[in-house]
Order: sequence, then C-alpha cells, then structure tokens
Amino acid sequence: MERYLKIINARILTPQRVIKEGILIAKAGRIVYVGEQNQEVAGALEMDAEGLFLAPGFIDLHVHGGGGHDFMDGTVDAFLKIAETHARYGTTALYPTTLTSEKQYLLDTLDAFESAQQRNTRGAQLLGMHLEGPYFAMSQRGAQDPRYIRNPDPEEYKEVIGYSRSVKRWSAAPELQGAIELGQYLLSKNVLPAIAHTDAVYDEVATAFENGYTLATHFYSGMSGVSRRNGYRYAGVIESGYLIDAMDVEVIADGIHLPAPLLKLIVKIKGADRIALITDAMRAAGMPEGESVLGGRETGLKVIVDKGVAWLPDRSSFAGSVATADRLVRNMVHLADVPLADAVRMMTATPARIMGIHHQKGALVAGRDADLVLFDAQVNISKTIIGGRVIYSRDAVNAG
Repeated sequence: MERYLKIINARILTPQRVIKEGILIAKAGRIVYVGEQNQEVAGALEMDAEGLFLAPGFIDLHVHGGGGHDFMDGTVDAFLKIAETHARYGTTALYPTTLTSEKQYLLDTLDAFESAQQRNTRGAQLLGMHLEGPYFAMSQRGAQDPRYIRNPDPEEYKEVIGYSRSVKRWSAAPELQGAIELGQYLLSKNVLPAIAHTDAVYDEVATAFENGYTLATHFYSGMSGVSRRNGYRYAGVIESGYLIDAMDVEVIADGIHLPAPLLKLIVKIKGADRIALITDAMRAAGMPEGESVLGGRETGLKVIVDKGVAWLPDRSSFAGSVATADRLVRNMVHLADVPLADAVRMMTATPARIMGIHHQKGALVAGRDADLVLFDAQVNISKTIIGGRVIYSRDAVNAG
C-alpha cells in the first residue's frame, strides 16, 4: 500500500501566499493537502523541513546537458545522467534540447529519449523533446553548427514529427521561407513553435505570433534588436517581445548572458507570469571548469568553460550556459531584486503554463503532482522530490 508523505515545519510557497509553518501531505505521487492544520496520517513518511522553503519542483524548458553529458551524445546513459545531475539542483522536470544536426541524428536522439524516459527513476522527469534548429538565420547562428542550418523543409519536419510523439516544441527563425507553414503544422500536432536564432523584424514577429510562435527562445541571445535597413530603423525580435504583451520569453538568468540591468528590464516589462527561467545548460553544468564540448561528444564544438560560462575557443562569444536551476532563482532574487515567490514562479508555474502542463505541475495545490523542492534562504537545495519520492537529499550525499 502506498505510504503518505507528510512534510511539516515548512515555509510553503503557494500561488497565493507563503505559509510560514506549513504542512504538505501527498499520496500516490499527488498532493492531497497544503495548509497549517497538523493532520494525523497513520504510517506516513514524516519529514521535518525545519523552516526551509518548500516550493514546486523546478521545470527547465531548455537544457542541452550536464554532468559531463549532452543529449546530442545520443545515448540512453547520457539522458539518464543529465536528468540525475539537474535533479541535484532542484529540477524535477525538463525538456531535453537538441542542436542543429542532420535529420538522422535527430531521429536517433528521439529514440534515445524514449528509451531513457522509460528507464528514468533517479533523475528529473523527461517530459518531451525540444528541437532547437536547424531552421535558423545564419547571421544569428551563435554556436550552432553552420553546416546544418537550412530553411524549413516540409518533407523533413513532417517526417520528424511523425516519427515520434515525444517532440513537444520546435524553435526556428520565423522570417525564413516556409517558417509560417512550419508553425501552423506544429500547432496542428500540439507542438509549440518558438522563435530562435532569428533576424526577424516586428512585422515578421507579429505574423509569427499570430501563427503560433508565442515563445521567444533565450531572450536577447541569437536574436535581432533595433536595426537599420536602407536608412530606416526597424524594431527587432527583442523589441517585439516587449511590445507583444502575450509573448512569453525565456531568460538565461546566469548573470552572464544577461547582466543585472537587463534582467531587471525584462522583469519590469514582461512580469513573472511571462518569463520562464531556463538553464540552456551544456554538458559542463555541474562539472569543474576547463575544456569541454558543445553538442555531441564526437561531432560537437570544442569550448572553454571559464568564470561560470562556456566560451568559443577564441573567446569571441559565449558558447553556452553551465547554469543550474537553483542558480537562476538565486540570481533573480539577488541580481534582479525579484521577490523569491516571483523568482520561483518563473521556474515553475510559468514554464508549466507555457507547455500546457499547469494542471499537473508548477504549483503546490491539492491534486497536482507531488514534485517538490526544499531549499534554504540562499536557494541551496536540501531535497528534490518527484512524485512524492525523494530523488536527491543533500544530507544523504554529505553523509556518504
């Protein structure tokens, strides 16, 4: 018989308030009670939070790797190890993200995802695949491999979507020929189109938004700002993201991709309900700094991790993030002056709503999944709980 989980003496972050001496009870992987009344539950696994914050588990919409592995390695072991790595930092659910590649490589990665999803018992849940590319503007490719960048090919993307139901999101440049048709097709298959690595101007972004592109991938990174064309100024994707109130934006809040003033600006204009914090982490997340590889171990790009970020070898540009979810929340509080509850919302409720899973995840409400994270005032993770089961405990690691 399934045991109840009972957490007492927690500072519980609910959608409406902070319950200072809160109690949460879960059974069969679901929350059954949140409040202040100390109910007796026979045979429950009782956990004393000792005043720590209790929040919904963090949901990472955009992550490439961690713990020395990348999803583009294409192996089940890589998927599992990445999921375990990010669980240590409070992530209870994530969307594995690809890089530009050949079609067959994408298909092989989808196979690995489906196998790993069935075997994953020790890491963050693998909710679905996010395909980042290969339909990008060459001028905004960043660290994406230019060999594989191309315009949307209906025969190709229909084959990929038909191959696996695991694809939940696809990021593309909406100004490319055929990109609007891509967005319409993705919507028809319940896949979220997102704007990324793009040189679009406002009219192109507005058209894309009207055709399903409601999310801006890693806001500010790999996208156009104000530009001059034939003497005239045009608003780019960044300005469009601000002007279109209903546009959601992803933010790499590592404090490096976006400094404090820009984090504050995004929050001031978009608000916590339109911002999803993402790690965009590559394989070096959770690892010592030094040389690493962005993308597949054999085919990827050599990079250098230094001062909390990955660089291209000539240090001309960032090549990826090594952030973890706890760092994102901590930075929004300390760098952007955001209340803790809002910072947590950007890592939980907002991403859940964007991906249409808000009825199951993203808030501490009876009936939702018992995906939980306990942390102190500095957002140091104490425990990560998925479906009512402790996946990571700092005390257990320290004792070991």
